[in-house]
Amino acid sequence: MAEDLHIVEQTLEQLGAETPERVAALFAEVRADFDRAFGSVTDEASWHALRDGWLGRKKGVLRLITENWLKPAGPALKPAAGQGLNELRAYVEGKKFGAFTASATLVAEKLDLSLPGVERALGTRHLVRQTLEEIERIFLRLGYAVVGGPEIETPYYNFEALNMPEFHPARDMWDTFYVDTPPGTPSQLVLRTHTSPMQIRVMERQQPPVRVIVPGKVYRRDNPDASHLFMFHQIEGLAVDHDITFADFKGTIEFFVHEFLGKNAKTRLRPSYFPFTEPSAEVDATCIVCSGRGCRTCKQTGWLEIMGAGMVDPAVYGFVKYDAKKVSGFAFGMGVDRLAILKYGIDDIQVLLQNDVRFLRQSP
Repeated sequence: MAEDLHIVEQTLEQLGAETPERVAALFAEVRADFDRAFGSVTDEASWHALRDGWLGRKKGVLRLITENWLKPAGPALKPAAGQGLNELRAYVEGKKFGAFTASATLVAEKLDLSLPGVERALGTRHLVRQTLEEIERIFLRLGYAVVGGPEIETPYYNFEALNMPEFHPARDMWDTFYVDTPPGTPSQLVLRTHTSPMQIRVMERQQPPVRVIVPGKVYRRDNPDASHLFMFHQIEGLAVDHDITFADFKGTIEFFVHEFLGKNAKTRLRPSYFPFTEPSAEVDATCIVCSGRGCRTCKQTGWLEIMGAGMVDPAVYGFVKYDAKKVSGFAFGMGVDRLAILKYGIDDIQVLLQNDVRFLRQSP
């Protein structure tokens, strides 16, 4: 221990260290004594004794070397003494004394290998994405293709080619976001109000038969509340071929409702109006909350509106150079967010976009 190192209690002159080489040899001897002492450390008590003996501010070995070797050393030996002291201090302080600290001992004693590991939460697909993919799988089984299109559209595709010319009163059905464009831009741009513009884009580049669904985001100037969003998701469907009838449309919709809401779900059609379909209909399905008995969700009617649809208006075919006398078809559009909240019993559509982790974790 430190009290056994008598050489550090003498000066370099008393030890006969007359050259820098002799000073270096003395430091090597002290370092060897430290290594022997460190090798005998086995517990916390012996560690404290070694630490105090070497690093103590009053009587520690390094303190004695400073007082007895470094300070009295002459100009010829002081550099060697200073270098040796710095190297010895770094060596002593660099030893792994922490292995014998009380905290390390307590941690080792508390380690329980039978405890479960750290559980890390895994991410999942968003509920809207899950609903989109489920709808896509149903129509893929019927032979439909999935296509996408631009979210920024021209009024031609968003309105005019869908049988809504400029100043047509039907445009008031959609509260539209218009995009600022630089002066001199050939045409105005809008955020699409539905995915129906892809009806025209698909038919422009493809001759019948056509069977596609178009999922995507749409935008309308609605005030957000429990049942409305200014940005939401829609799936447009289109089927055009020779001799497609309203019965084909009804059968397709019934198949979708049974697959999406269950075999016991029923459908009904109500007359409606859309500029690009004739005849047009609103499609209702049995309320999944009360199974048709009547509740607050369905406003005591037993039915829930799930989509608008109808036979493609022959006027639309004129924009894509289809012969309205030879082909026919139907189109439908459904709100994916609305279907998601209906199927999973959510009472506020806004939670789908609020990124509340508590809500997101409820989706398997």
